[in-house]
Amino acid sequence: MTIDSAAFERYRRSPNARTTLPRLLLGTAIVILFWAATTMAVLFGGIYAFFAWQAGAATPSGVHGFLASPLGIFTALASFAGIWIGLWIAMRWVHREKLSALLGVSRRVSRSDFLKGLIAVLITSLVSEILLYLLQPEIARGPISLSSWLLFAMPIVALTGLQTSSEEVLFRGYLLRGLANRFSSPFIWALLPALLFTALHWSPGSSAAINACVLASIAAFALLLTVVVYATGNLGAALGAHLGNNLTGFLLISHQESYNSFALFNARPLEGPGWTTADAVLIAFIGIGCSLLTIVLLLHSRSPLRVAAELPNRASSA
Repeated sequence: MTIDSAAFERYRRSPNARTTLPRLLLGTAIVILFWAATTMAVLFGGIYAFFAWQAGAATPSGVHGFLASPLGIFTALASFAGIWIGLWIAMRWVHREKLSALLGVSRRVSRSDFLKGLIAVLITSLVSEILLYLLQPEIARGPISLSSWLLFAMPIVALTGLQTSSEEVLFRGYLLRGLANRFSSPFIWALLPALLFTALHWSPGSSAAINACVLASIAAFALLLTVVVYATGNLGAALGAHLGNNLTGFLLISHQESYNSFALFNARPLEGPGWTTADAVLIAFIGIGCSLLTIVLLLHSRSPLRVAAELPNRASSA
């Protein structure tokens, strides 16, 4: 399994002369500012609506109840619109480029690679869930009815797409492309965005062992996303893979108590008590192994899901 770097070399050389390190830092600060502002705005609006609705209840469930409620999940996902707003402003006014430049050299998402990334992660997510079930066979039917699940499925898909696409365009697009344009070492352009992405998934409510295993799994997933961008020079496969990963947790089997309102099944929450260090190590191995399997599915020469590099002779048909 070999990777031709030609597509990525075209992608990394695509920024204009305004993509300097100071401008990249300024653009990142703008993204963080608008992300924080949007998060505060939608949270305040959501909390106000939630407590207005809870006013007649005998035992209001408080802010924690809001964050775990369907409205809270909608609010949390909607807050990622701030990343898109910040990226548009940074690209338009700091770098004088179109936002679409971050998607690939063709300036659009490869639809075929998006679909392949989505299918590959859905397959490996199934493998992961089987292994996790063998480790801890505690799966219960979620409280949501099938009719409600069908009603909310499309809004959740749309909002999850908003969340995952904003993260990909920021971490595997804006930061990776900008750093790769200025630095040749992958320890800078690949490692720094991956570490930032991984650190955002720290859970203060989980034990140190579970946090370590989750972060190791997230780091492996970030590596997977970076590798497919490197192999294709396009964000298509990474966007599909990230969407498939998050939809599995939001709509099918949830492993987080705070995000299980729409899932058909609820597994034992990772932030709950009772997990041993051995459990954490096994969970990490499952996550890392499934990410490696996804890389094989997307890059092996004999795989029907193999993604293709975005080169000049195919950029118009991607």
